[in-house]
Amino acid sequence: MDLHTDGVATTRPPLVVAPLLALSLGYFLVMLDVTVVTVAVPEIQRSLGATPAGLQWAVDGYSTIFAALLLLGGGLGDRLGHRRIFLTGMGVFTAASVVCAVAPDTALLITGRLLQGAGAALLVPTSLALLAAAYPDRTVRARALGFWAGVAGVAFAAGPVVGGVLVSGLSWRAVFWINLPIAVLGVVLTRRHVPAPPKPDSGRRVDVVGQVLAIAGLGCVAAALNEAGSAGWTSTPVLGAFVVGALALVTFVVTGRNLERRGRSPLLPPSLFRHAGFAATAAVGVLLNLGYYGMLYLSTLYFQNQRGFDAMTTGLVLLPTVCMALIAAPLSGRLTARFGPYRPMAGALLLGAAGFVGWLAAGPDTPYTALLFALVATGLATPMTVPAATAAIIESAPAEHAGVASAVFNVSRQIGNAVGVALFGTLAVTLSDPYLGLHISAVIAAVAFAAAAALAFLAGRIRTVSC
Repeated sequence: MDLHTDGVATTRPPLVVAPLLALSLGYFLVMLDVTVVTVAVPEIQRSLGATPAGLQWAVDGYSTIFAALLLLGGGLGDRLGHRRIFLTGMGVFTAASVVCAVAPDTALLITGRLLQGAGAALLVPTSLALLAAAYPDRTVRARALGFWAGVAGVAFAAGPVVGGVLVSGLSWRAVFWINLPIAVLGVVLTRRHVPAPPKPDSGRRVDVVGQVLAIAGLGCVAAALNEAGSAGWTSTPVLGAFVVGALALVTFVVTGRNLERRGRSPLLPPSLFRHAGFAATAAVGVLLNLGYYGMLYLSTLYFQNQRGFDAMTTGLVLLPTVCMALIAAPLSGRLTARFGPYRPMAGALLLGAAGFVGWLAAGPDTPYTALLFALVATGLATPMTVPAATAAIIESAPAEHAGVASAVFNVSRQIGNAVGVALFGTLAVTLSDPYLGLHISAVIAAVAFAAAAALAFLAGRIRTVSC
């Protein structure tokens, strides 16, 4: 129960669990398939005779298509209905999982993974838009976002463990079959418990040019970043993809601005970025994933290559960072409900920046206990930031653009992820001292988180003044 300033008591709406569970299952599948496949790679190579390039596309193709189609998924939800597109995405993801599970060769496996990425791009922005519609009360929505992000964190952390159990107990194909019962449950719960938001404005014309440019631009940039770590930042394919992607994205912005000036609806209205909260949160998404996932990648290399741990031991020593979502995401939801999104976001990012500084202690004989603060602090900071940032970007956009707004945040995170892994991976292999690369990367990650904290703080101040 809350009290208004006039002393009148109001009853806070309850957090209804069924819609939240249905929408969280879709995101669970998306995040599970980011990590569950990684432990199956050696078995896939032996079973299908896959080449290194084929394996890389089987793993990275998923995230490339996911990033490229996110804006399309959000835009389709805004125009055709988020519930319809969410269920379509669930269907595409399920069918693609079957393709992966029965694939007789690498080509069909890659095809299935690309289709999984397409399904994921339909699922994520629409699940967020449906969640915002299902929980219109700001306080309840913040708690729901904490649960939603916590489920995603559990899926990400459980992926390697679940994959290891399935691969060792059954086969690598089981890591794809496991998606089917989860998807079926998600569809049943969605149909029964998730109401369809008001029918969108079907009179809006489809921005076909913008959709094509967004797919081309984001796809080329994501592919270039995925290839940069192995092929080199100056290789012809990487530079070519960057140039094509940059030209497509610049054209996308220009055409969107022209459409908006003529009173038409572009896929991504540039006016959204005039809101300080929207622009700042999108930038936070890039800096957040750049620092956290870039350092998570390097920490895996550190424990395996420099310390000589096997894959299972490495997974166990990383548990303090990947399992913090169980605590941090629900806590973030409660803090956001009480204080708004910006203060919890800024505080969590500062904690993460301090945690990355802790990696400067890493060396050939550093006791594991000396790295626990770095692991726990960064593991807490990221899942605490995501629900708050998601709430901030949804609040900053009109309801009719909820799908595209959530897609923008997820695109920014995907780009940050790819930049962090590619940049930090390059530092690790090009510098003669591997610890120097780790330490420089830790400083970059700390600066990225500190800059993101400053953006969140300033956005919060601007919002307070404007209100």
